[in-house]
Amino acid sequence: MTTSREPEVSAERQLCGLVNGLAQRIAEHVRACAGTLGLTASQAAALREMSGPMTMRELAERMCCEPSNTTFVVDKLEKQGLIGRHPHPTDRRAKHLVLTAEGTALRARLQERLAVDSPLGGLGPEQQQVLRGLLEQAVTGGGRC
Repeated sequence: MTTSREPEVSAERQLCGLVNGLAQRIAEHVRACAGTLGLTASQAAALREMSGPMTMRELAERMCCEPSNTTFVVDKLEKQGLIGRHPHPTDRRAKHLVLTAEGTALRARLQERLAVDSPLGGLGPEQQQVLRGLLEQAVTGGGRC
């Protein structure tokens, strides 16, 4: 016996599969690009998200991971001379993470490589904007089990 919700459930399952497949392709692409620069995927994600000075907590939120995981990644990047820790201008308990000149240059090279053969590269700017809007809506308005 079929229910009236089966087509809806099937469509949602297919969408979840597509989103998961895209996420896997993006992760593979990031890993491959990072490897050509001597970085791990986590280090590449941190550099990609470092658009300016930020705290460890802000970077962790952008990377969608726990601050303790971010600390490990930042420690490695700091040892490589790519990120520095500086006093926060308004919160003496916090540190600002800042890219060094070498880190800024490597981030630019990483972004160039990520743009080549990107899994989203087959979509035009308008299509990417539509997809962004749909994904934002799904992420912020999603239901609970």
